[in-house]
Amino acid sequence: MRLQASFAFAAALAAGIVAWHGAATAAAGDLSDPAALNEKAPAVYKAKFDTSKGPFVVEVHRDWAPNGADRFYNLVKNGYYDAARFFRVIEGFMVQFGINADPNIAGVWRDANIKDDPVKESNRRGMVTFATAGPNTRTTQVFINFGDNAALDGQGFAPFGKVISGMEVVDSLYGGYGEGAPNGNGPDQGRLQQQGNAYLQQAFPKLDSINQATIEE
Repeated sequence: MRLQASFAFAAALAAGIVAWHGAATAAAGDLSDPAALNEKAPAVYKAKFDTSKGPFVVEVHRDWAPNGADRFYNLVKNGYYDAARFFRVIEGFMVQFGINADPNIAGVWRDANIKDDPVKESNRRGMVTFATAGPNTRTTQVFINFGDNAALDGQGFAPFGKVISGMEVVDSLYGGYGEGAPNGNGPDQGRLQQQGNAYLQQAFPKLDSINQATIEE
């Protein structure tokens, strides 16, 4: 059983690190207007994730990827990731999350794109990076590298932070469903966007989840 994906394997899977796009719907609450959540992040900050497997902490460096760091800061601070599932877990490669539990909120953010950042850091083990569906399409989905996936660097995946504690928690997240549709039998991102956690609870009940994500003071 491989502990680290090869560069060729990482390149092949990179196409799957995408955010599904489609028609957006209205949402209510503080997350209903993505354009209003545009606070500039501190130069360095920490985000704590309390999950169904325990806590882990991400340290974000704004100079690594300013646009990504700002977006992540606003999402965490305003509770976007709370109750979200780790819906794509590929052993030796990465774990992906960032589709809101409520399909109405997920829909509002689906096309709230940010501009790309230059890649300044490598996608090493523990580095945190936004998923993308092409140039300037980053929205809310992020992934944590399980292995050293330097092949992703040349494809525009710009890390903005790193897991500084609790990587053993990240390693333990349930990955038994494998790759998602259409290349595997795991969760379908399109259905998740449209149906939210109700879809995952019914079809993929073993997935781990984020209880709460907060900015550490």
